[in-house]
Amino acid sequence: MLPLEEILKKLHDAVVGFDEAGAAQAARLLIEGGYDPLEGIMHGLSTGMDTVGALFKQQEYFVPEVLLCAEAMNAGMEVLRPHLQASSTRTLGTIILGTVQGDVHDIGKNIVKMMLEIGGFDVHDLGNNVPHKRFAEELARTDADLVGVSAMMTTTMMGMRSLIGMVKETKPHVGVLIGGAPVTREIAKMFNADGYADSAADVVGEAKRVMAAVKSA
Repeated sequence: MLPLEEILKKLHDAVVGFDEAGAAQAARLLIEGGYDPLEGIMHGLSTGMDTVGALFKQQEYFVPEVLLCAEAMNAGMEVLRPHLQASSTRTLGTIILGTVQGDVHDIGKNIVKMMLEIGGFDVHDLGNNVPHKRFAEELARTDADLVGVSAMMTTTMMGMRSLIGMVKETKPHVGVLIGGAPVTREIAKMFNADGYADSAADVVGEAKRVMAAVKSA
């Protein structure tokens, strides 16, 4: 039996190297070893995509490479997903999720959705390139606790400021989380977002923090 750390590295490297067969094989090794599949997702596949995001920022990887990496991640997920169990049957809260208008990149958003669902949140996924008013309409319809918005480009990221304003007008006490390759904690603060997650692995904890802060306000 291989040590967990070695299997996690295999998952990470398979994603970065867009090796679908390698990702699936490493995922099977993890299950056969009796390890927690969530460990494989958070500290193998997800960290692999974090590395891909960094390579994208550095312009070492471009959209075609990112898409190939996502296919490798999905290959590993197909093996691990049937072995997952939600952390609780009780829903912690409701979150509306989507990629900001003008941005069609949704790989990171899809990973975040999966993490939130595993973490016990009810997720309403609006997809990518979502008009501002669509977020506001869904918020009015669902009375969700949180809104999560992602962007992969600096140009589309700038639309987050007006989107957050519109969402807050619809429901002043909703919590808003933002993330994506060009987003930083400083930008989140400047745009008046309530939370920011640097990686998919951190998003559940940040969502819980923001929701607790909003409810106690």
